[in-house]
Amino acid sequence: MISALLAERMAYIKASKIRELLKITERPEVISFAGGLPAPELFPIQALADLTSRLILDEGYKALQYSTTEGYRPLREKIAMRMEKVFKTRVAADEIIITSGSQQALDFIGKVLINPEDEVFLESPSYLGAINAFRAYEPKFVEVETDDEGMIPEALEAALKQAKHPKFIYIIPDFQNPTGRTWSLERRKALIGLASKYGVLVVEDNPYGELRYEGEILPAVKSLDTEGWVVYLGSFSKTLCPGMRIGWIAAHRTLLEKFVLIKQGADLHTSTFSQMLINRYIETQDFDAHIRKLCQVYRLRRDAIIRAMERYFPGGVRCNHPKGGLFTWVMLPEGMDGTELLKEALSKNVAFVPGASFFPCTPKKNTLRLNFSNMPEDRIEQGIMRLADAIVSLQ
Repeated sequence: MISALLAERMAYIKASKIRELLKITERPEVISFAGGLPAPELFPIQALADLTSRLILDEGYKALQYSTTEGYRPLREKIAMRMEKVFKTRVAADEIIITSGSQQALDFIGKVLINPEDEVFLESPSYLGAINAFRAYEPKFVEVETDDEGMIPEALEAALKQAKHPKFIYIIPDFQNPTGRTWSLERRKALIGLASKYGVLVVEDNPYGELRYEGEILPAVKSLDTEGWVVYLGSFSKTLCPGMRIGWIAAHRTLLEKFVLIKQGADLHTSTFSQMLINRYIETQDFDAHIRKLCQVYRLRRDAIIRAMERYFPGGVRCNHPKGGLFTWVMLPEGMDGTELLKEALSKNVAFVPGASFFPCTPKKNTLRLNFSNMPEDRIEQGIMRLADAIVSLQ
C-alpha cells in the first residue's frame, strides 16, 4: 500500500481545522467568525494596480527574474527601519530573511531547531498554525499557564526547571492568536531574563502588533534582547494583504545562515515581484495612513462584536476584550463543548473555530475563537445573534 511508504512524520501532520472550515464559510449565507481574514475592501487595490504597471514597465526584467535567497535588500532595509520605528528593535537588514509568509517561517523554525522530544514551550492556548508546523518535527509541547498579562513567569520557570531538552519558547505577545491578549512590559522583561538564565531561544511571532486600537504600542520582546536569544517573525499579511505571501525572520546571524540554507532547499527565494511591489508601495504610499485606516475600521468591528456578545450571549459565557488584533476569545460554561456548538452553529449558518485545537496537550473544550475583522458591523451583530441562539439551544 502507498500509505506504507509515507515518512513517519506524516502521522503527526493533521489537516488544519481552520483551513477546512474556510471551505464551508465560502457559502454566501454563512456568517463566518472562523478565519483570521483581513477585510478585503481595505486592500489598497488601485495603488497596487498602478504600482504593478509601473514596476513591470520600469523593472520587469528584474522583478520577474530569480533573486537572492535572503530577499530583496531594499525591502529588508525598510523592514529593519520600520521595526525600529514601531517596535524599538535594533535589527540590521543583514539579520533579516524574507519568507513566503510567516507560516513558512514557522516551518523553518521547526526544521532548523527541533529534534524529536525537544521541549517547545508555548502559551496555553497558542496559535494552531504554529502547533501544526512544529508538530511535524516531533517536539514535546509544554503548555505554560497564562493570564491577561501573558505567560506567568513562575509557571514558565517551573516548566524550564523540569525540562530535559528545552529548545525554545514560542509566543505571540501582541493581541495573541487565539485569545487577543497582550503581554505587559514587565512580563516581556521577565521572559528575556528566563531565556538568558536557562539558555533557551524565544520565538516572537508578531503579525498583529501594529493593529492596536487602545493605548500605546509596546516594545517588542526583540527590542529587549541584547544576547541574540530572540527570533522575531513578522508579516505584511495583516497590514497590507495576505495574498502577497511576504513575511520575514529577524535573527542572530548564526541562525540566519541556517534559515538561508533551509530556504534554498524549500523554494530558492520568495517571489521577487511581490517583494519589489511591496517595497515600491512603502516608498511611494503613506503606509502609516493605511495602518491608521485599518485600525479605525477594525476598532469599530471590535466594538461591535463586544457589544453584541454582551447583549445577546446568555449568562455564564465570558469573552476577552482585546485592545487590538483580529480575535476575541470566548469561554463557555463548564461542560459545554465548542465542537458540538459548532455543529449547531453551522445549522444556523454561522461559523467559528472551536478552542480545543489551540491546546496541544490539555484541550479546554468549552472555548472558541471569534474573528471580527472580516465583516461589517451589521453582519457581526446578526452572526452573534445566531451564535447566541445556538448556545441557548445546547444549554
